[in-house]
Amino acid sequence: MTSNWAAFTTAEPDLAKTAEERFGAFTHHVLATLRKDGSPRTSGLEVRFRNGELWLGMMPNSLKALDLRRDPRFALQANPGSGTEMAGGDVRISGRAVEVTEPETMALYTGKTEEVEPPESPESFHLFRTELTEVVRTYVENNAYLVVQIWKPGQPVRSVKRE
Repeated sequence: MTSNWAAFTTAEPDLAKTAEERFGAFTHHVLATLRKDGSPRTSGLEVRFRNGELWLGMMPNSLKALDLRRDPRFALQANPGSGTEMAGGDVRISGRAVEVTEPETMALYTGKTEEVEPPESPESFHLFRTELTEVVRTYVENNAYLVVQIWKPGQPVRSVKRE
């Protein structure tokens, strides 16, 4: 079962807000994809939350884009920032990436309209919308407990607390 960002936000608004804040705190994050041989590949990536979707945009023929075309599974880790403070905790998102090539949809992502400027062509970059399978937030509570919040489509957030 998968879900888009809007459905996740409706189901779990507090966790979605925290996740967006964590991804919004820094520009670059870490994307994990699968290579042809099945081994993991990690790459830097910028993400955008727009129109109820979490979008992944990539340069033409980048290895991560080719990986996602072949196998759409991904994991995305929010940049933890410098030091060890990690305000808001650590956030990871897993799911499937679906490539989008329709000019109208690409225009929604870039914020361009035909009245202002024609949308970039599908050849100028790869655009993927995400279908979420899991969102995980890990943080320290009261300097005493490690808390892991896990959300999966169709289920409420499950919290695990460890000393």
